[in-house]
Amino acid sequence: MVPAESTGQHKDRVLPGAPSRPGAASPLLDIKNLTIEFGSFNPPARAIEGVCLTVHHGETVCLVGESGSGKSVTALSIARLLSSPPARYVEGEIWLDGHEILGLPETELRRLRGRVVSYVFQEPSASLNPVRTIGSQILEALKLHQPSLATKEEVVRLLAMVGIPSPETRADDYPHQMSGGMQQRAAIAMAIASRPKLLVADEPTTALDVTVQAQILDLMRELQGEFGMAILLITHNLGIVREIANRVAVIYAGQIVETAPCAELLRQPRHPYTAALIRAVPELGRRANRLHAIPGQVPSSFDRPEGCRFHPRCEFARPECQKNSPLLIPAGLGHWTRCPWHDQLPLAPLSPDSKA
Repeated sequence: MVPAESTGQHKDRVLPGAPSRPGAASPLLDIKNLTIEFGSFNPPARAIEGVCLTVHHGETVCLVGESGSGKSVTALSIARLLSSPPARYVEGEIWLDGHEILGLPETELRRLRGRVVSYVFQEPSASLNPVRTIGSQILEALKLHQPSLATKEEVVRLLAMVGIPSPETRADDYPHQMSGGMQQRAAIAMAIASRPKLLVADEPTTALDVTVQAQILDLMRELQGEFGMAILLITHNLGIVREIANRVAVIYAGQIVETAPCAELLRQPRHPYTAALIRAVPELGRRANRLHAIPGQVPSSFDRPEGCRFHPRCEFARPECQKNSPLLIPAGLGHWTRCPWHDQLPLAPLSPDSKA
């Protein structure tokens, strides 16, 4: 376990997303005040800082933010997939199914990978082995994590479950013989072969067309109902979030800036960054000369601004925002924000006609 150090938050306060009542079920995943740096630079690149995130059994949580915000670093840290060095876990804890991940030896960690947490990545062509058949790769996952089920029949069943036609034949195909959508289905079959309790899906639909995106999301929902697994979905698409999420955490420049139940967050965002992301979603039937865009870009992990990290891009920024680094504060039931002015700002909700 990484030694706990001060992160600017009170240690005895309820963490965002954590059970709010005595006797509430412990979350499957509980990330507490996690800070990760990269490299031996002076100062080092601080990818994420003080991140708190929970996922309960059977629920779907979406982690949302622009590229460079720290989404993938957070996701990869769950199973300690970040190479160390160059990554360094500065402080915090990662509790997964009752195990503190940062304190586990590698042998025990391997037993949790696959059986408790599995991953589906953005580019299936990069995550699948190009010189081995799809069936042999799924069979290997079964041998590692479910040896009693390691049969050709189970491979075929899994391929059929994820909607691959003629699974007996396609099991002998190589990845390049499948379309992008079929490759992603095969990657999902390999991820669920071990019956994980948590599926981490990192931008799993980004490289796919809209129709296939919808099919993959439907598939993930069906599999969640079949196996009762939790899903942590990494995305920048708020249309997808609306379709699948129970709760949402918004990350910006390495910090969680807002977290809330999905419907609540989209109906009434409480942070200017969340509201700006929502305004950038195209709306069917809306006539406009140009799409809404957030000015500027996510700051480098080497050069984060003082005070609120979003203030250089925020249309509502005040002089105090440049000086004071805000804490996460409650903004409703299960709703937390890093903006102290949230109840004074005209933050727009997501239109029901917005595209996915």
